[in-house]
Amino acid sequence: MLHNDTKPAPAATPDVRRKRSNMRWTIVGFSALGLTIAYLDRAALAVALPFMAEEFEIGPAIQGVLLSSFFWTYALFQIPSGWLLDKFGPRVIYPIAVGWWSIWTALTALSTGVVSTIVFRLGLGIGEAPVQPANVKVVSRWFPRRERAFASSLFDMGQQIGTALSIPVVTALAVFAGWRFAFLLIGVVGALWVVGWLAVYRAPEKHRRVNAEELEYINSDQGEMVAAASTGEKKPWRALLRNNQVWALMFGYVFRSLAGAFFLTWYPSYLLNDRGLSKEEFGLVGAIPAVIAIGATVLGGIVSDRLLASGKVSAGAARKIPIIAGLVLSACIGFSPFIESNVLVMVVLTVSSAAHSFAGAAILSLPAEVAESRDTVGSVAGFQNFGSQLGNLISPIAIGLFLTFSDNSYVGPLVFAALSCLISAAIYGFWVRIKPVVPLSDVTVPPSDATAPPSGTTTAPSERTSS
Repeated sequence: MLHNDTKPAPAATPDVRRKRSNMRWTIVGFSALGLTIAYLDRAALAVALPFMAEEFEIGPAIQGVLLSSFFWTYALFQIPSGWLLDKFGPRVIYPIAVGWWSIWTALTALSTGVVSTIVFRLGLGIGEAPVQPANVKVVSRWFPRRERAFASSLFDMGQQIGTALSIPVVTALAVFAGWRFAFLLIGVVGALWVVGWLAVYRAPEKHRRVNAEELEYINSDQGEMVAAASTGEKKPWRALLRNNQVWALMFGYVFRSLAGAFFLTWYPSYLLNDRGLSKEEFGLVGAIPAVIAIGATVLGGIVSDRLLASGKVSAGAARKIPIIAGLVLSACIGFSPFIESNVLVMVVLTVSSAAHSFAGAAILSLPAEVAESRDTVGSVAGFQNFGSQLGNLISPIAIGLFLTFSDNSYVGPLVFAALSCLISAAIYGFWVRIKPVVPLSDVTVPPSDATAPPSGTTTAPSERTSS
């Protein structure tokens, strides 16, 4: 009889796990860079406008039209862009959007006057419409619920960074190479981002640098959404119009932006004309609220995610506490016209701006919290961001009317901004409803390619979450 001297292999240790990959942070970094480029492109006109106004001989009224023209198409295309993102995904739509707006940015270098500049700005607005819904869609797909607010705060920093960069970058280029070269160069930057995105981005279940452990972690506390996506059933896009939560997110953002738009539009005029700051003084202190707001944005995301991960509060409370607290505190802007000290006014404005930004990350995480499945997150985000742009369009006009009929008094505008914050807080507090956290292990997920692990990996057992 032949004997096999080969010793049997030792029994495999159950549930042996590799170190979890962290590709999701690289992905959100690209999202943040995309938003930075978007804000650099849209803010470039404001910086270059003094040079353009001198060449084209245009007055303040026409300059105002040029500055606002971007938002006409930007607001109009928010909802269609969300639908496109849900249908074709951010891998396809995001680079098309960036490529499109980069072309129109570069074409601005060919402007011959007011009409052509407006045409180029309208093209820019169409291209940038998908950027915020795309980032929301990416975060909803790549991050577990307990990390979404922080991830949203990271990409949302792009708007402050891009706006801040536009001042030194575009000014330097305009001075040393001409304003036309400035638009051409920043258009090229967007084209380079497109190349990087196409090389790096894939859905997490299809990404070679995402192992089974990271994929399981991403899905671990969003079980209901994974199950809904896995069934393959898609509701008509028009059904969103009958969803009162979509309207809640939209109107919540309308009133938030009615207040926040003050810092984007009339804030410099208030400090220079009403508070009597010199240009030198404004140059020294004017950027303080925006700089502090960057840190407040990240802090708000951290607080929301920590509350969710603690398991001590519900998912709704974890998202709503930073939102409501930030918006209520931001209402302190209403005290500004009744304060005599300019130093104290700057403190109040800085607190208001920071508190407003503190609420931002949790708000950006809401489309994924209220959407019925992953297939509608982009569309819900499009509706929400449409509300944001409505607020941005209405606010400067409303403030202008206040000033016109009140002998240039800022009491009405600033009290109006404070009331808008409180109304927004009430909408998020009483109207928005957020689904509870359900671990993936508690949900029966039908077999689907959408939840299959990357090729060559083995899915480990699902872990329950404490939240």
